[in-house]
Amino acid sequence: MRIVHEAVCVFVWLWLLAGIARAEQRTLVVAADGSGQFSTLQAAIDAVPEPNDSPVLIRIKPGTYKQRIVVPKGKRLITIRGEGEDPSAVLITYDLHAKSILPPSTQPVGTTGSTSTLINADDFTAENVTFENPSGHIAQAVAVKTNGDRIVFRNCRFLGGQDTLYPNGHRTYFKDCYIEGQVDFIFGRAVAVFENCHIHSKNGGYVTAASTPQERPFGFVFINCKLTGDGQKAYLGRPWKPYAAVAFLKCELGDHIRPEGWDNWRNPENEKTARYVEYKNTGPGADRSGRVAWSRELTDDEAAAYTVTNILGGADGWDPTR
Repeated sequence: MRIVHEAVCVFVWLWLLAGIARAEQRTLVVAADGSGQFSTLQAAIDAVPEPNDSPVLIRIKPGTYKQRIVVPKGKRLITIRGEGEDPSAVLITYDLHAKSILPPSTQPVGTTGSTSTLINADDFTAENVTFENPSGHIAQAVAVKTNGDRIVFRNCRFLGGQDTLYPNGHRTYFKDCYIEGQVDFIFGRAVAVFENCHIHSKNGGYVTAASTPQERPFGFVFINCKLTGDGQKAYLGRPWKPYAAVAFLKCELGDHIRPEGWDNWRNPENEKTARYVEYKNTGPGADRSGRVAWSRELTDDEAAAYTVTNILGGADGWDPTR
């Protein structure tokens, strides 16, 4: 009897471990053509329990997914991954803009209300996906807004015009991404690192409009990025809030960058507080001889602090590069 009892205990223990493994490896499949478990990304997100404490992978087959996406705050640990390595094969898009009115309301939705993909949860990851809001030529039109912490985008594209990308939570990491827009097309209060990204300005405007809180030592940090543009020349940024912090380190700046580099948003007081720095950038747009006096070049010692782990590590030691 003892042997039977021990055997039963072992079986139950193995069954529980298998259940835990299944929970840890849960995968959902989305396919626009109906060949997956879900035909829309939002339906797959809706199927994740709330609160969620186990990793969930949502595989997305190639296709266009026109639907507003919301990842609720309680649905942590979601990864969405486009199949294949070409992010253009999976398009998540919607076309509201800040002036849009959705009945029965009679008021415009505003900037946040225009968001195509809204991420309120922590520990969210997206890979091999294109996010789009094609209405940025009309008014503010957000492709992605983040409100969470520990968010990662790898090999993703962000397409739009005005206000394309809105990192507004806490820590966000962009690796090997493409981001395009015109006016303030990377804006918000988050601490965000953009590493090896391609930033494209569409006919002038402003690359960034940070609203970094005063107590945060870092805001938007661009490391080894390539900046290109067409049409009119563009500014590197202007301060949405007084203590805006933006840094470009070892980036290639095209000739579309204006010589002065930075704008005070029609408020000279912002020149006393905005934290705009550069370090060993290259290319025709990197010439600092014409830069505004209230921006500066980092010293070697100062630049040493601008590492992904130091900027994003925090009290929990988060390392999104692992």
